[in-house]
Amino acid sequence: MRDGTYWAEKLRNREISFPELLSSIEEKAQKQNPVLNAFVSTMERDALVEYQEQKELLTKPFAGLPIPLKMLGQEKKGWLSTSGSRLFLENHANQTSDYTKQLIKNGLIPFAQTNAPEFGFKNITDAKIYGPARNPWNLDYFSGGSSGGAASAVAAGIVPIAGASDGGGSIRIPASFCGLIGLKPSRGTMPVGPNGMRGWQGAAIDFALTVSMRDTEKLFYGMRGIDSSAPYQSTPNEWQHRKAAQQSKLKIAMLIESPIGSSVSPEAANAVEKAADFLVNQGHEIQLISYPFDGKQLIHSYYLMNGAETAAMFTGIEKGLTRPAEKHDMELMTWGIYQYGKKIPASHYIDALNFWDTVTIKMEKLFREYDLLLTPTAATTAPKIKEDLQSDEIRDGLEVATNLSEKELASLIDRMFDKSLQITPYTQLANLTGQPAISLPTYVTKKGLPLGIQFMAARGREDLLFQVGQLFEQGYGFQLPEYYR
Repeated sequence: MRDGTYWAEKLRNREISFPELLSSIEEKAQKQNPVLNAFVSTMERDALVEYQEQKELLTKPFAGLPIPLKMLGQEKKGWLSTSGSRLFLENHANQTSDYTKQLIKNGLIPFAQTNAPEFGFKNITDAKIYGPARNPWNLDYFSGGSSGGAASAVAAGIVPIAGASDGGGSIRIPASFCGLIGLKPSRGTMPVGPNGMRGWQGAAIDFALTVSMRDTEKLFYGMRGIDSSAPYQSTPNEWQHRKAAQQSKLKIAMLIESPIGSSVSPEAANAVEKAADFLVNQGHEIQLISYPFDGKQLIHSYYLMNGAETAAMFTGIEKGLTRPAEKHDMELMTWGIYQYGKKIPASHYIDALNFWDTVTIKMEKLFREYDLLLTPTAATTAPKIKEDLQSDEIRDGLEVATNLSEKELASLIDRMFDKSLQITPYTQLANLTGQPAISLPTYVTKKGLPLGIQFMAARGREDLLFQVGQLFEQGYGFQLPEYYR
């Protein structure tokens, strides 16, 4: 398969040069990007300079493989850093993020930046300043969000690995929509900083979208590390599982019902049921369970955190602007979240974080009984680009958000996200508990659109996710985009 490891070996064996590979990627991007809208910036000259400056590249895991960065937090000094917002349309990064530095240490060379929604607030990618990122499986559909541009680039076969991040499902959702592998690692495993080291209080984390388990595992172990200054840490003793023998029999909890009580498409349920049948036939144990706590309360706590964090973010932005941020500075959704955040008392914010801890304890207890939790990644396939996920009534409410109370804004934000959440109600849990989760591309619907299945594990147990991922890759078969078949 033409995954990242394949091209790294070509580079290592000098069967292709870095300039030749970069030129090939550029050619594919120039041909496909006008319809996909995956890339919003390309920096080929910088990539050539970076390649020339790196020493012993051929000894590194990815040997000089070009990779795009997400236009949201994955910074490289001197490159644009817009976060998908018109406020930062001409903003350039003044330093390289630790995540990007670690990519380069693993032999990956950044060459471009991918499309993302404003501040990563959506499960689709449609930033006003860039336009929608389209799904290579069917251009009438979104590729997902917030790592939508990254997913479009990988699913189209332009690159085999793309930088991505996940604060509520933003790696796993586009993976499900585009037939890719999407790992959200355990909290504290990936490089953070030097700015924004708390990342939505640990809910957000950087990693990548991939097409093979060998790339996923190689990248994870290459990127993982301990930073003594980071506020969240993954304890080293968890990492010893990598050397442990694979478990011959896994005990897996299965959950199909939506955490918020919304409908689940028959095909999403079928994807999970077929996966469960396969696992049973392989000698593993499956038990159907109910959602172990109040899913609606969980999502409300997530929105509350998002609002408070957005208000804090804009306090910093306003210092840079030397004026208050105004409604015309941002998209209407962002404005509503910002106004909500400004009215949230500190006590409510702390209560939300305490609830996350309560849920985490319950989930870790669940993972003492089960090795894995199997769910759909999404309740349906990707939405159509022409589909309106809000309403005029909601938009009218956002227009007058400054006049609303905290309670009224909480209700408005809940309704604002409702249609989107019904599509993707499963992914937020792993972000709030800090546990690892992976979306695997195992299913294609009758309409020819992919749907992923999701596995969660206890913190630090990525090894179990890799084990089950390899089992499906080798014994069940992934439903990858056409380029990789």
